Amino acid sequence: MNVHQLLVRRLGRVDYQKTMEGMQEFTRRRNFEVRDELWLLEHHPVYTQGYSCRQLPFGSSNIPIVSTDRGGQITYHGPGQLVIYLLLDLRRRNQGVRNLINSIEAGIIATLRYYQIDGRVRPKAPGVYVKGRKVASLGIRVSRGCTYHGLSLNVNMDTSPFESIDVCGYKDLEVTTMHELGANCELNEIATRCAESLAHELGYLQITYVRGVNSVTG
Repeated sequence: MNVHQLLVRRLGRVDYQKTMEGMQEFTRRRNFEVRDELWLLEHHPVYTQGYSCRQLPFGSSNIPIVSTDRGGQITYHGPGQLVIYLLLDLRRRNQGVRNLINSIEAGIIATLRYYQIDGRVRPKAPGVYVKGRKVASLGIRVSRGCTYHGLSLNVNMDTSPFESIDVCGYKDLEVTTMHELGANCELNEIATRCAESLAHELGYLQITYVRGVNSVTG
């Protein structure tokens, strides 16, 4: 398998629980010959908790809460937010998790820069920030040397559900969106640009785009 080949799947708007189960199944069944993949998608409204998180949203809410096996604390996903899941074999790439996180953050920052948005990182606080407000979050799981879960980038979404949580475990941390920061473009356009920026930062030379899932993910 050529480690420089990447398959990018466009999944549309999908259920969080089913997608997480699909990532888990893909990772359990993949072998050395399976290409690395990125999944580009949106989720229906949902709060998700990292495996060590015990926080619940403040007050009452009709938004479902799902416990996950990723790291990190509680966050929100919803329409208008770009989610990219990275299903990568780190053993084949000879890459550590810290370097992977750095590459993901660099890919997000490059995407924002194209739209004239100055994204920054914070020490010991994974993600990307603009003037102190969080625009992108990260959460990765590694199993048998392979990653799943990934990043979320706020493009043009309702951010009010974030007000009911300590975003990623940080009290009073504000969030923003690319639209609020002046990027007036479609989510699908940003998804493609972000996927290509990530591929560049991760060293992939050949990208193949497809729609939908395969036999492994259902």
